[in-house]
Amino acid sequence: MNDIMNIIYSGSKEGKEYFDTLKNRQGKADDRVIEVVEDILKNVREGGDEALTYYTRKFDCPNIDNIKVSKGEIKAAYDKVDKDFIEALKTAKDNIWNFHEKQKENSMLVPSKDGIVMGRIVRALEKVGIYVPGGTAAYPSSVLMNAIPAKVAGVEKIIMTTPPMKDGFVNPNILVAADISGVDEIYKVGGAQAIGALAFGTESVEKVDKIVGPGNIFVAMAKKSVFGFVDIDMIAGPSEILVISDGKGNPEYIAADLMSQAEHDKLASAILVTTSKELAVKVIEELKKQVEKLERKEIILESLKSYGAIIITESIEEAIEIGNIIAPEHLELMLENPFMYLGYVKNAGSVFLGYYAPEPLGDYMAGPNHVLPTSGTARFFSPLSVDDFVKKSSYLYYSENALSEVKDKIVKLAETEGLTAHANSIKVRFKQSRE
Repeated sequence: MNDIMNIIYSGSKEGKEYFDTLKNRQGKADDRVIEVVEDILKNVREGGDEALTYYTRKFDCPNIDNIKVSKGEIKAAYDKVDKDFIEALKTAKDNIWNFHEKQKENSMLVPSKDGIVMGRIVRALEKVGIYVPGGTAAYPSSVLMNAIPAKVAGVEKIIMTTPPMKDGFVNPNILVAADISGVDEIYKVGGAQAIGALAFGTESVEKVDKIVGPGNIFVAMAKKSVFGFVDIDMIAGPSEILVISDGKGNPEYIAADLMSQAEHDKLASAILVTTSKELAVKVIEELKKQVEKLERKEIILESLKSYGAIIITESIEEAIEIGNIIAPEHLELMLENPFMYLGYVKNAGSVFLGYYAPEPLGDYMAGPNHVLPTSGTARFFSPLSVDDFVKKSSYLYYSENALSEVKDKIVKLAETEGLTAHANSIKVRFKQSRE
């Protein structure tokens, strides 16, 4: 046991106990949370803007009148933020746009025999809602990561909801990021009530086709409840990073990268998997040294102590396998030749290669999306992408001769399944040929 982070050996009893702790760290919403969320959603669905204003006054700003952000407020926000911040957002926007532009998929026409035409049409969703947390969890970078893929996909309207501050205004950094990203409308509404407004529509807020964006437990449960009325991106869990390194890794870099995720949340997990006990000890010393200079020291220390670990393995191959089992949100291959091992990575939200691709590069600037699957769901979920903002319809055409060639086989399949009306739909088209 260590005073900042545990060192455990793969295959040990302590290792198994740690994996069990990791699986259970998110927990489930208690019945009271679910009850509150369902009540709020019901009231918003029935009460519209009146309910939105009531909840916004209750939870965020007691004097709110107009829940829609005006163009004047957006313009004023530019005067409140640092000019270098604006330039950084614009550079990030270009990188994110260029990366996601390559993800676009075209409609297709399948080459077929005479008398047959088949294909698929790819269309963007018409309206998308983006939820942006307020307060200490107000991250402008998340606005870019959620809005830009939707714009690249061709979504007609992007509606953003975010809770106002006590003075009735929205965080200016968030407003500037939304404007640069191309968000069309912004509303000063947070929590489950914002999700209800986007899912069901009110007098002011249009009903959308999909809701994306992170939030607290009330937002997460509201998204889960409205799924089916609208689509959602995912139910995000606590942040995760797993670093794989041999004895040649730089302990200063590794410690810094582990803490970059630990500072998010006391439930965040930061893991180093290495073949070197010596490196593990050096990383712990670096953690102790660097954490003293960081503003979110208490959160980092609790995260590292409760859910962080350094796992010692016999080989890098074993380390990769542990990574595949955990399926982390962020995976860093801090190795001399990371590309040699990239093909063995089966489960990870995003993979960072080498010594100079730290996780925050992906969070802010590089271009790949930072909205990633958590809690082991990288086994079957993917990062947010252009694909999340499009829908696909197939189409087909058969001439009479083309249908005639397969009619008997269709009838045979339908009748075998006991669906005689299906069979009849084919038979009536060739009734004369049988008479």
